[in-house]
Amino acid sequence: MAESDSPVPPRLLPDEIHRAVRPGTALLRLQTTHSREGVLDGAWWPRSRDVATELPDLIRALTAHLGPVTRVGLDTDAWEEVPTRVVVDDRVVRLDSFPIGDGTVLITRGDRDHFALLVVPPDSAPDAARDAMARAVDAGNVTRAAELLLATLPDPAAGRRKPA
Repeated sequence: MAESDSPVPPRLLPDEIHRAVRPGTALLRLQTTHSREGVLDGAWWPRSRDVATELPDLIRALTAHLGPVTRVGLDTDAWEEVPTRVVVDDRVVRLDSFPIGDGTVLITRGDRDHFALLVVPPDSAPDAARDAMARAVDAGNVTRAAELLLATLPDPAAGRRKPA
């Protein structure tokens, strides 16, 4: 069996993709679904918590694959400030914000297709971010975003604690 024929272990990204994942990257497994029961369609690792700066690039990337994005649902706890809409390439995209604390962005195409993306915190360590993103795009993943982030990202407060 040639090396290229060997199966890729689950939850790992191929090396060339793994090296390319850095802040500003979105990984997608594009599959429409009406259910939001813990299944993620992709992951996004924004560079900052500034919606106005980060969201237009994500919307452009998604529009290229999905067609026009009409709404984006954001977790207000994850962003500095959430406006009610953004204009991307002369199209208005409505933003819904909820204090849900679950580390997701919900994308609506048209009025029926919904996609849920894990949002990796911008200050995440690269290896932890890549692991979380790889797990999010795994077709067999049934772990909710908040649980996935807890399982893969180190506790940011742990590095700031002072010994007693």
